[in-house]
Amino acid sequence: MKPALLAGLITVAASAAPRIVAVDVDGMIGPITVEILGHALDQARQENASAVLIRLNTPGGLMDSSREITSKLILSPVPVIAYVTPSGGRAASAGFFLLEAADIAAMAPGTNTGASSPVLLGQTMDEIMRKKVENDASAWLRSIVSKRGHNSDLAEKTIREAKSFSEKEALDEHLIDLVAADERQLLAQLDGRTIARFDGKAETLHTAAAETVNYRPSARERIVNAVSDPNVGFILLALGALGIYAEFSAPGLIFPGVIGGIMALLGLSSLAVLPINWIGVALLILGASLFVFEAKYTSHGILGIGGTAAMVLGALLLINGPPEVKIRLSTALAVAIPFALITIFLMSLALKARRNKIVMNDGGLVDEIGEARTALAPSGKVFVRGEYWDAESTVPVETGAQVRVVGLDGFKLRVEPKRLS
Repeated sequence: MKPALLAGLITVAASAAPRIVAVDVDGMIGPITVEILGHALDQARQENASAVLIRLNTPGGLMDSSREITSKLILSPVPVIAYVTPSGGRAASAGFFLLEAADIAAMAPGTNTGASSPVLLGQTMDEIMRKKVENDASAWLRSIVSKRGHNSDLAEKTIREAKSFSEKEALDEHLIDLVAADERQLLAQLDGRTIARFDGKAETLHTAAAETVNYRPSARERIVNAVSDPNVGFILLALGALGIYAEFSAPGLIFPGVIGGIMALLGLSSLAVLPINWIGVALLILGASLFVFEAKYTSHGILGIGGTAAMVLGALLLINGPPEVKIRLSTALAVAIPFALITIFLMSLALKARRNKIVMNDGGLVDEIGEARTALAPSGKVFVRGEYWDAESTVPVETGAQVRVVGLDGFKLRVEPKRLS
């Protein structure tokens, strides 16, 4: 057989091998989850994959995002397998909707699902509003579950009574299709199984020898997904505040201000989509104020401790909503304590510098040697005694050249090139 023909046959055989596109849904379900799953489904369609495997481990998320995702799963031309994994994981709240919307619903041992009662973030629902929301969500869930051949009456109780189920209970009550110890066992059990798609068409799965290809989110998707966690957003906001404060404390450093500004904006973008409790905001401001007072007044640590406590409480109360969208106590402590120490330290340095004897006069700076950080023709920037200054020279000076201070006009130095001895 000719080499070219053999290579062609190998290529055809490889392309004919079944392929499964796997994608992780790990954490809160939100707009970025819609984007990631949408792209994974598109990849599976373009590659003519045998199935899409969704690894679920989520506490829930936004109802609107869940609706968008379930629509994509139902309309997918490629069969979708939802698998709650690893052991100890869950598909709670909105995750239960995704599990039921898939063509195959599976769970690993030691996982749980359910607790799908809708909650309006940042709002208190009266009885009428609660019934309207629950009736809407129940009708939506029944329409999905009945099409998948699952127990729609029991599924509805996850909304009305917030019921949850272990993997064995879910299997026994016909809420899922199977329990598998790992992905290999899952695919082996599904091989040759005929499923009914949402439109009623029958399709046989070929998964035993399938190659599993993980969907790789783009750099943008990875960044947005990471920042969407309110705990990460709070950390970024605290780091950004420190960077901006460092820039104001020592103007001209530039780097802390730039990085701090970026981090602060990323942190705000993460928290902006969530309902904010203004009591929490007030406590955070109070905490920062107490750190300033601790540096200025002798309180033997009382103000600092109070500021740390206020910041921790502010972080815990910052977001209105269920526990899964709130900032964790561990995060609040890990941010508040270092933030307090760094802020008090920087403020102490600033106040100490202000109390020092003023040396901004001719006797304090005259004859000091500095470096021209920009060309002086005649004005520019110089670096003298660890600080950036506006300076003016009667003689042009190149960038990087050493200069000597000869006088001070307000906040502008008069300099001249340093003469060689």
